[in-house]
Amino acid sequence: MWKKSETLDKKVIVIIVIYNGMRWIDKNITSLLASSYPVSIIAIDNNSTDDSVALLEKYPQVELVKSPDNLGFGKANNIGMKMALEQGADYVFLLNQDTWVFEDTIGSLVGKMKSDAAFGIISPMHYSGNGVDFDKSFETYYGRKTAAQKGITVVPFVNAAAWLVSRECTAKVGYFEPLFGHYGEDRNYCDRVKYHKFLIGIDPDSKIVHDRVITRSFNKDLTQSKYKILATLIDPNHNLISAYAQGLKEALGLPKYFGKFYNRAEVKQMLGELLKYYRSFIFKPGQILAARKRAL
Repeated sequence: MWKKSETLDKKVIVIIVIYNGMRWIDKNITSLLASSYPVSIIAIDNNSTDDSVALLEKYPQVELVKSPDNLGFGKANNIGMKMALEQGADYVFLLNQDTWVFEDTIGSLVGKMKSDAAFGIISPMHYSGNGVDFDKSFETYYGRKTAAQKGITVVPFVNAAAWLVSRECTAKVGYFEPLFGHYGEDRNYCDRVKYHKFLIGIDPDSKIVHDRVITRSFNKDLTQSKYKILATLIDPNHNLISAYAQGLKEALGLPKYFGKFYNRAEVKQMLGELLKYYRSFIFKPGQILAARKRAL
């Protein structure tokens, strides 16, 4: 576990993408300012329509970028990551607006990352809003752990609510793929991290609170399914033929999975939409080929 007496030789810049996040901003920012490991903060506001910008402007410690458009998660983070690296960050810490950290969260993550350069991404334990139970999605990802290495739990994927990413990893992997809007970009990034031979880990000695309620809707599940197929098609760990075969399998199989949540007409609609989406990349593969090239 990280101790305050350890050297603070690594520069950490936190990137927060904001969209109508006024209910969490004070808790989020004050928790970072109370971190025992000092950080700089860059906030990218995605053209919020609430008082998010006014709240952020109360904090002179926050470097605020006001986007005229809602860029989504990945493209907004790309702006912040590029700024952070230009400012000399050794690590960027991507943090969701609806989260907060604890005093030793970042210090523990930095200590673990310093101990093993094989890791490109290390995430803390994600707790739900009550601070006691695991975040439901995180619990699923944490349950897929494969090993432990130098006190870090190795996983194939963890959602990007809180990622410490090394400069070396970003130099090899690059930024978030711009084909994704919102959903799926973190899965694609993890695929590319693994392709470039970095590990993805979870630090059992650090934690965040992720104050969200996970809801289900047809449009959300349809969008996530489309981006799941896209992530498969551009996964550099598989050749193009295998990727297309797996993508077709998902286009056919995902509606069956969602059959436990939706009626027959909705499942049929989803099947048609996913097959149409998949076919769009069969007959016009340019975007897929370009994205696969960017991943290398």
